[in-house]
Order: sequence, then structure tokens, then C-alpha cells
Amino acid sequence: MRRLLLAAAFAAPLFALPALAQGGPPLRTAVDGTFAPHAFPRLEGGVQGFNVDLFREVARRMGREITVDSASFSGLVPALNAGRYDFLAAPVTVTKERAEGMLFTEGYLFTEFQLGIRRGNTPIRSLDDLRGKAIAVNKGSAYDAWAQANAERLGFTIQAYDTNPDAVQAVISNRAYAVLAGNTVVKYAASQQRNLVPDFVLRETRAHWAAPFRRDNVELRNAVENVLECMKRDGSVAALSEKWFGAKPAADDAENTVFPGYGVPDLPGYDPTPHEPRCS
Repeated sequence: MRRLLLAAAFAAPLFALPALAQGGPPLRTAVDGTFAPHAFPRLEGGVQGFNVDLFREVARRMGREITVDSASFSGLVPALNAGRYDFLAAPVTVTKERAEGMLFTEGYLFTEFQLGIRRGNTPIRSLDDLRGKAIAVNKGSAYDAWAQANAERLGFTIQAYDTNPDAVQAVISNRAYAVLAGNTVVKYAASQQRNLVPDFVLRETRAHWAAPFRRDNVELRNAVENVLECMKRDGSVAALSEKWFGAKPAADDAENTVFPGYGVPDLPGYDPTPHEPRCS
């Protein structure tokens, strides 16, 4: 039944978009191919994941082919600015600094810091509950940096691991009380490890994950955003989210929210001009 629902969600006809979006050369994009479940290797070759599926569907609805390269995240923005890619399919957190140098669509996901705990352990209701506990993180990540900055104030200890799966395993084996990572990664890990449970979310860390374009590519940004908005309206983005992250998005999550204007509200590059998504 779930496969039938997903197939139905993706069976929508092409959008009546501007001429740019109706056919044309293949869209060129790239992902960090080591960031499961957003993009990671397939046994038969190539990459798979939420972001791969999302932007392949965007291209299909625009009537265009798409090529998806896999590369190190650190090299993706320079390659975009050099003209190698039309946009980036990799999830990119929208910050003021990044929005000053690139043009973003509205967010298709919210990224938030989240804690995951071992099934059966007492849930964490506030940051005060971290006192006296060991928190596992991926060494060198933004979550490690947050833990280093807050461990003394909140009274917890840090266990830093070379990979996020190793940090998750520390929780499963009771070496650490919780793992701190991104919400989508925690949900995905929980879908693979039944003894891991997504728990407390640090709401103050919420930000948009969106697709960046060069600042001179307004027309293509707007065309892609129109498709994303229509996919939100017909449930396609939410269906992909549930498929890859193992949890149904809330009604007010980015997967289900069409934001006003083009881009991320209140950040550079945002166009507040009202528009209605052109869906058919």
C-alpha cells in the first residue's frame, strides 16, 4: 500500500512553468555522496537517498534530464560558483553569510540538532536533564562543537567518535546516554536500529535546508522553487521524507509548508513578491 501511495504522489503531470523550465539541457548538480540518508552509495553504482530522489523528481516535472555528481562537500560551493553546476542538490544550511554569496530556494527540510537515546531509557525533556550524562558526537562536527561549548555549563561529558554510526553504537551499547546529531540523521539511524529512539530536539538550532544557486541565476531558482512548492502541496516531499527518515513530517514542518515569496524569508536574496505555485 505504501508503494502505491508513493507512486501516486509522484504521478503528477508537468507544471506550467516559464519557458526556461520546459525542456532544455540537463540540469547539472551534485551531492556529498557520504551523507546518508540524504545521499550515499548504491551497491550497483551511483548514489541514492532523499536528496537524490527529490531533485530527480524536480527535474522530471520540469521536463529536463539531470546529472548528479558525488563529491566532497567542501568542494561543492566552489564548483557551483565556477559554473560546473547549475545548483546543489546536497542539503545546505541557509545562513546569512551563505545567503550573501548564493541564491537559495525556500527550505524543503528543517535541520535541527536532536538527541537520540537507547530504547527504554528515560526521555530527555530539557537540557537540564543532560547533567551527569555522557553524550556521544561525531568528532569535528557542528554537534561536537556545540557539545564542547556547553558541556561545562550543562554538566555533561562528551564522547567523540570518528563516525556518527560509531556514536550511535555507543548509545546502543550503553557507553553513552544519548547521541547528538542532525534530526534527519537521528531519525534515519533509529529506522535502522530499533533500540535507538529519536528524543529531545534543540529548537533554537532550527534552520532551513535549501538548494543554492549562483546569485545571477534567479530565473532557474524561481522555476525550481515553483516545483518544490507544488511537490509540498501534493504531498510528494512529505512522502519522500517519511520513506527516507522513517517518520511522518508534522503539518508545520518544511516538507509541508509553502513559504511566501522566493527564497528563505528575512535572509539576503529573498524575494517577498507574492506568487501562486503554478501546478497542474
